Amino acid sequence: MRVEAFLRQGALSAPDKIAVTAGDTRLSYAELDAQSDRLAAALAKEGVRQGDRIAVLMENVAEATIAIFAALKAGAVFCPINPQLKTGGAAHIFQDARPAAILTQAKFIGLCSEASAGLAAKPFIVSTHAPAALPEGALSFGELVENGDGAPPETGDDSELAMIIYTSGSTGRPKGVMMSHSAMDAASRSIALYLDHRASDVVLCPLPLAFTYGLYQLLVCVRTGAHLVLERNFAFPHTVLEKARAEDVTGMPLVPTIAAMLLAMKELEPGALPALRYLTNAAAPLPPAHVEGLRKLFPGVLLYCMYGLTECARAAYLEPDQLDRRNGSVGTAIPGTEIAVVDEQDRPVAPETVGELVVRGPHLMLGYWENPEATQRALRPDPATGRLQLHTGDLFRTDAEGFLYFVGRKDDMLKVRGEKVAPREVEAALCAIPGVVEAVVFGRPDPVQGTILHAAVVASGSSLTERDLLRHCARSLPDFMVPKAIEFHSELPKTASGKIARRLLVESGD
Repeated sequence: MRVEAFLRQGALSAPDKIAVTAGDTRLSYAELDAQSDRLAAALAKEGVRQGDRIAVLMENVAEATIAIFAALKAGAVFCPINPQLKTGGAAHIFQDARPAAILTQAKFIGLCSEASAGLAAKPFIVSTHAPAALPEGALSFGELVENGDGAPPETGDDSELAMIIYTSGSTGRPKGVMMSHSAMDAASRSIALYLDHRASDVVLCPLPLAFTYGLYQLLVCVRTGAHLVLERNFAFPHTVLEKARAEDVTGMPLVPTIAAMLLAMKELEPGALPALRYLTNAAAPLPPAHVEGLRKLFPGVLLYCMYGLTECARAAYLEPDQLDRRNGSVGTAIPGTEIAVVDEQDRPVAPETVGELVVRGPHLMLGYWENPEATQRALRPDPATGRLQLHTGDLFRTDAEGFLYFVGRKDDMLKVRGEKVAPREVEAALCAIPGVVEAVVFGRPDPVQGTILHAAVVASGSSLTERDLLRHCARSLPDFMVPKAIEFHSELPKTASGKIARRLLVESGD
């Protein structure tokens, strides 16, 4: 199924039901379908052709959802772009994707104009400016939506490219991940199945639509006829939770940063979100202590610990009823897919042996946009069956029953005093200390030992000292895993997707 068909079905079955709420804007399924139809027809009139790329550089606003479905209905490929990027980051993506059009908000039009200035074929820019205030050459988003007429152009089948979404660049230059309609259909179908997603669900999303985890909140909601409530971020948690209560939110995605903020809210009482049915976590693993804290804060709410990556959206999930037995696990393969932990020769390893996770299934990317070398490194045939599998670059182990436990990224592994150290294991020990909200562990060069461990933590409302933390680590970890020094920070640097930016701490020397 093509992705825009999710919306068409929702508009047919429940036209008056609210599909998206963003700020003061509420769009029914019929309105979202009709407005994206008109915008698609207008884009085609402006010269967008099948296969053209359309960049969508917007915050979590209603116009972003219209833009995404309009691009698909025009037969184009949408490229969601993080609005937190600076001019250089946006310019790199524009130069790589070469969009025919850029759909953006008024506040970002200067950035888009500057970042696209060097392109050989200059894209036209569509902005949410009031028509009278539009810069020269820019088109009005509102006018195109209002005045677009005629049917959207004919589109192809679900094997076509639907989206190019760029990696965060945490391990190098951002790469454009190519996802077909069929892969996005398979991923969203699987997620909806294991979450038991329902038309009655109301999902609050404070995660950027420009990233996979946030985007799939939209796709899963629309395919199941649910209601998506968009928040621009989680910077003001009290305001976001008030909105969640007002909208009777039943589902909410978390990243570790948001979980830490919730757990640090001393005034937040259990049962504060009475309609809440489930919570999910992906993007980065939750420390076991945070899992326990969330379960106490939201009793009776299903907590799904998941693992995913841009190249396949989601790969594994843990059933909530397994949390007591397997705290720290991200479960098994999502429905309709397969996973394995393999050695350097791509052979499956025994339980409790660390290896790289590989993923197989209909939800895999087509490859990296115009980057065949990186594609060949990531997508390689299984030696036993010849089936294409995605090499994630992440290290895992399984227990005797095949449940996955994240160890760390290959790139993050450290060698300390001749021993391999996964920073996440030390971070989990630090986060188990009452008062520690977040922790990150990294290596620093040392002229004698080669590499020594450093840690940075955020502590909330406690009198913890470095000595307290080092004593705890010495009691719970082998000597070679105890940090040499621990620094306290008011906050840790984050990527736009909410992950702690370990690399920035290493480079800064803090």
